[in-house]
Amino acid sequence: MTGQRMIKVSVEVRSGSARFRVSVGAENVRQALGLVGGRYQHSEVRLVFPVEPKGFFVSEPSVPTRVTGYGQTYEVAA
Repeated sequence: MTGQRMIKVSVEVRSGSARFRVSVGAENVRQALGLVGGRYQHSEVRLVFPVEPKGFFVSEPSVPTRVTGYGQTYEVAA
């Protein structure tokens, strides 16, 4: 699939009180959520909104799907 158009989205992973975000490159949003869900099978995964339009489409030709980065999310106790 040469020249397959890829997307990049942020996905939040929650497991108990732990919460973090990963950046995922895939062919579509469903595949991105599936990649992260497969990696963190006992966690809740969800797409982070708003989706950034500037970085949504990736111009890398024929790149295998992958998790591209991690980020931390902090929660303040009330």
